[in-house]
Amino acid sequence: MPNRAVIKTDRAPAAAGTYSQAVKVDNTVYLSGQIALEPETQQMIKGDFSDEVRQVFRNLSAVCEASDGSLQHIVKLNLYITDSSNFAAVNEVMAEFFEEPYPARATVAVKELPLGALFEAEAIMVT
Repeated sequence: MPNRAVIKTDRAPAAAGTYSQAVKVDNTVYLSGQIALEPETQQMIKGDFSDEVRQVFRNLSAVCEASDGSLQHIVKLNLYITDSSNFAAVNEVMAEFFEEPYPARATVAVKELPLGALFEAEAIMVT
């Protein structure tokens, strides 16, 4: 049986259902999807699309840190957007949080996301 640990931090929104913020198996961490919730209030932030993306990456960063890693340890990033015209804004904000070499990435346009979010991200990190 692999070494498995559930990751939980108050610096990111609490899991609101039957899932964990992240699960670490040996040196690989599977991070659940994050939307732009403020950890303190569990409410969506007020702001534009880029503000949502920043909050999502802050949330992911907090879970990475609770897993003894950082955003730079992410090897695979899955992004979900409700409007493909926001794709360029995602790249701009990502450049604020990530350095080369960038993680592998997929971006999928979806009809809707929880709580009216415009952006969601999930990741796989290796420490």
